[in-house]
Amino acid sequence: MRIDALIRTIVTDIEGTTSSISFVKEVLFPYAAEHLREYILEHRTERPVREQLNAVAELAGIPSHDTKALIKQLLAWIDSDTKATPLKSLQGMIWQHGYRKGSYQAHIYADAVQSLTQWHDQKLGLYVYSSGSVQAQKLFFEHSVYGDMRPLFSGYFDTTTGAKQDESSYRSIAATVGCPASEILFLSDIEAELDAAKAAGMQTYWILRPADSSLNPDEVQSPHSIAANFDDIQFEFSDRL
Repeated sequence: MRIDALIRTIVTDIEGTTSSISFVKEVLFPYAAEHLREYILEHRTERPVREQLNAVAELAGIPSHDTKALIKQLLAWIDSDTKATPLKSLQGMIWQHGYRKGSYQAHIYADAVQSLTQWHDQKLGLYVYSSGSVQAQKLFFEHSVYGDMRPLFSGYFDTTTGAKQDESSYRSIAATVGCPASEILFLSDIEAELDAAKAAGMQTYWILRPADSSLNPDEVQSPHSIAANFDDIQFEFSDRL
């Protein structure tokens, strides 16, 4: 499958696409789980945290004043990898603390850095769409092992735009960036997300990295273009505004 349309904009996932799944699963998630209780108890009266705790209470049917139950629910969502927006927002706040302390740096694949830099220099619009909050995404790219990568991106999208497996989310992204969906290339390691993007009219590339996927790119049959890394991504681009 090849990309025949001229591409003006690229929207990329993070985990398993620009960055390793293991960093998120083995570093970020455990850090948030370990520090969540302490962070909430210390910051629960601050407005940004209180707003997210109220959202947790509403989603889970828990009294908003029951901090112990709210923490228990958040930890359960972490264990089940639930894509709950208030959890993602609180994780972002906790990760900010870790990044700023220098507890870790975000992993980025070298081929992703090289391609994203090249595409930026070619004046393509670059955006991120991840289930992690926009705040968490910005922190991730600010504190990467390659330094601050935020200047490469024109914007970020998270689950406040919509679920990543919903076609309407990608239509909303296209409308927001002001580009026809057919001229947007979406990159992800999750086939269901790519299906939704393609249904919305976007071009798609399924990233099947050997380190993150058990699938062999040479053996997979799919309506999506397939690449083992960013070096394998091929398309013609347009830099017209």
